Amino acid sequence: MSDVRLIVAGAGGRMGRTLIKAISEARGAALAGAIDAPGSPLIGRDSGELAGLGPNGIPVTADLPPLAKSADGVIDFTIPAASVALADQAAAAGLFHVIGTTGFSAADEQAIAAAAASVAIVKSGNMSLGVNLLAALAKRVAATLDEEFDIEILEMHHNKKIDAPSGTALLLGEAAAAGRGIDLAARSDRGRDGHTGARKPGDIGFASLRGGTVVGEHWAIFAGPAERIELVHKAEDRMIFARGAVKAAVWARGRAPGLYTMMDVLGLKDF
Repeated sequence: MSDVRLIVAGAGGRMGRTLIKAISEARGAALAGAIDAPGSPLIGRDSGELAGLGPNGIPVTADLPPLAKSADGVIDFTIPAASVALADQAAAAGLFHVIGTTGFSAADEQAIAAAAASVAIVKSGNMSLGVNLLAALAKRVAATLDEEFDIEILEMHHNKKIDAPSGTALLLGEAAAAGRGIDLAARSDRGRDGHTGARKPGDIGFASLRGGTVVGEHWAIFAGPAERIELVHKAEDRMIFARGAVKAAVWARGRAPGLYTMMDVLGLKDF
């Protein structure tokens, strides 16, 4: 089978450059285009040079539609507004869409779900194998332990991250909530300050730390009477997310329209 041809959105950013490098190293994938925000000073630059690979002859441009005919799909780690616009453009062009962006509003989620009626979209708060396995374990542990065990999700990221809790923290929270059979939106505690009163039994708590250059660290903590279980994942290189996204893209080619997750890609849906 021929290589899956991929357009990288946000090609000038840290994850965009990492994705370009990951595609160059991956079997079964090839770079078909690189786009960045209109007005970016990187428009016109060689995408290979930006990724530290040397010239590849693929310049960074501002528009997806002109590249669509020579591509199969889009990989997108950008910002919510850009991802929603790209979902619409990708669906119109018949391209599958891999989304690693986080921080979406409810309206954003609805727009992406609407686009998934036309094409396959793989969307996840984290694309790494380790984090998705951690989420599967968190679901299993939450289902096994009763409400005597309080669930807390702790995460730390670099000081440039703009959303909190992180998409990965929410992924872990959703997994734990699914294990408990509860609605995370109704049972999450994301802001403790001052005289908050005692912790509500059954709630899932979140805490977010920001500082330095931390790529991403996450804890799913189950604190019970006289004992505590901690599931931990520490990312050391953004390449783990990029490799996962490329794996998702190879998997997505030829899939029926729909909204998928990395659990589908990795076969962890029923773990």
